[in-house]
Amino acid sequence: MGRSFANLHIKSGDLEKTLHALQQLTKKHGAVLGYSDPEAPEHKAVIYVSQSNEYWISVLHDYFVWGTVKKAGRTLSGLLEAPVMTAGYMDEELFELSFFEQGELRAERIFCEPWTREEYGQLREEQIDNDYIRQVLGIGAEEFNEFTSLTSPERAVEQLSGITGMTLWSDAEWLPYEETLRARFVAYEW
Repeated sequence: MGRSFANLHIKSGDLEKTLHALQQLTKKHGAVLGYSDPEAPEHKAVIYVSQSNEYWISVLHDYFVWGTVKKAGRTLSGLLEAPVMTAGYMDEELFELSFFEQGELRAERIFCEPWTREEYGQLREEQIDNDYIRQVLGIGAEEFNEFTSLTSPERAVEQLSGITGMTLWSDAEWLPYEETLRARFVAYEW
């Protein structure tokens, strides 16, 4: 079993608006974060946030894994007026990249070897819209074609990290062990 992570990123420079939406997410839609009763007095939701650069805000949470991060991203995108990108990397075998806006899946890409698609039951993208992905990432056709032709999940993460100007190698589980992550992310409790 290899390395895995899941995180989400908001294409916005408005940290205040993003924090407000994250607070709404925890209070009104806690189920997508694994909370059965977010209003319970003993409950404190902890979300880790980093303003990665002027274009992207990154979010980590303990409940994010491949599969759950998409539900949180879809819901959060309905609370914001900005695209939300979710990233799920599983066991060094696949990297799933999904884009949401206004509560809807707009585009998706899965980076893996052909045998992995077969092993996971003919793994397929739910929505392919290359123009939307290019627009959100702000890249040209040639760079996009190079990126989407990758089958190595690790190389796709590395290339996307370079395109966005932020590292995607981050997960809430890693925070206690990686000083550079702890320095980048701030914990917010609601």
